[in-house]
Amino acid sequence: MTPAIGLRPLRLACIDSEAPPLFHRTPDGRTRTGYEPDAASLVAGRLGRDVEWVFLPWDQLLVAVTDGRADAVWCGQGVTPERAAQVDFTRPYAVFGETLVVRSGDPARAPEDLAGYRIGAIEGSINEKLARTFPGIELVGFGSSDDVFGDMIAATRDGTIDGFVDDDVVNVPLVEDDPDLIQAFDGGTRNPWAAGVRPGDDELRLAIDGALDATIADGSLAEAWTRWMPSLPFPLVPAR
Repeated sequence: MTPAIGLRPLRLACIDSEAPPLFHRTPDGRTRTGYEPDAASLVAGRLGRDVEWVFLPWDQLLVAVTDGRADAVWCGQGVTPERAAQVDFTRPYAVFGETLVVRSGDPARAPEDLAGYRIGAIEGSINEKLARTFPGIELVGFGSSDDVFGDMIAATRDGTIDGFVDDDVVNVPLVEDDPDLIQAFDGGTRNPWAAGVRPGDDELRLAIDGALDATIADGSLAEAWTRWMPSLPFPLVPAR
């Protein structure tokens, strides 16, 4: 659908980070590529609107929705009770798991191997919740930077931390392309990701739900998924 004249862009909050295949750092401060931007564009197009990205540090994303700087957060938001207390979630546009990344040569292959390790995770994330279950670790939180994923990679490289937990969709391609890092183990989780809107904004939430249903039903969201993540099966089915 062509964006309708007079409808303002849909303002979506996200970090401006290099986290393929989810998204790449914006080349011009405005446009983006990756699965999440493609999914957002499909939904906005169904609503007759363009997308305007609002780039913020990770720990400001939900706040930006509640204070009106953005219409929704569309940025790696696994649905949790804590987040659902701050925003109202749409239906999922993705489902992902989590893995632990460590330096190559590290022998850790299970949570029980991590006693005494310094493990990084994004503060307030599902990744952090998983890391808290690892026995005997020191948890190191990240979140005040626009490029929190890059910060955790750099901290693992220089030994500030021993490894970090993040989503499989970004960690798997990272370790495939980087001989200095390896995946220690899969966390065994399957987390739905969704857009979060201001509490009580049922009009926007239901509009996004309807647009997501349409893109799932016509196969366009699955095409975007396969374009960016051909090795992962598309996890969503049309609404009944």
